[in-house]
Amino acid sequence: MKITVQKLDGESISGSGGEIELDDTVFGLEPRADILHRVVTWQLENRRGTARPTRERSEVARTGKKFGRQKGGGTARHGDRAAPIFIGGGKAHGARKRDFEPSLNKKIRALGLKMALSAKARANEGRDLVVVDSLELADAKTKALKGAFDKNGWNGKVLVIDGDLVEDGFRRAAGNLPGVNVMPAVGANVYDILKHDTLVLTRAAVEKLEARFNG
Repeated sequence: MKITVQKLDGESISGSGGEIELDDTVFGLEPRADILHRVVTWQLENRRGTARPTRERSEVARTGKKFGRQKGGGTARHGDRAAPIFIGGGKAHGARKRDFEPSLNKKIRALGLKMALSAKARANEGRDLVVVDSLELADAKTKALKGAFDKNGWNGKVLVIDGDLVEDGFRRAAGNLPGVNVMPAVGANVYDILKHDTLVLTRAAVEKLEARFNG
């Protein structure tokens, strides 16, 4: 699959550098809703923290010895100090531990990411996926970057993925733009790709993502 490469300001690139060949094994798959759903669910479940449990009667560190006579003591008949009615005793019907760490096969996770990239490449005749030469800015200012986004028609939520590291000037300029998120290629994931309206990749990001699956 060939796609046009442009500059960040929307200008076209002349010559052989104006196009890039995308690997069909990464960007040309038929998306499957069930695979994408499994990966997104796995991601969101992993974000949840483990609910802190309370200690019940059998879990508190107190003696289990019967501390008083059964009769004749003038008090109620009790077994041990771990009973919930005593200070330091176990919690009656307390919160139980709920662990949100589902497992998902690595092959399914990799397939989900490739399908998410393919979905962006196929959606809206490829206009949801944009490849730029680099993220270098002559004027690393939020106002200038906002003008470039408006010129390109990148409205709504935009996810920008660079190579090993996001270009520092671009990262600072994009920090104040609502709905714009940036990340290196190693952070690319299914949930963020599907959540954004437009996916912008640099040449370096394309190379890293293809090497991630083919290397």
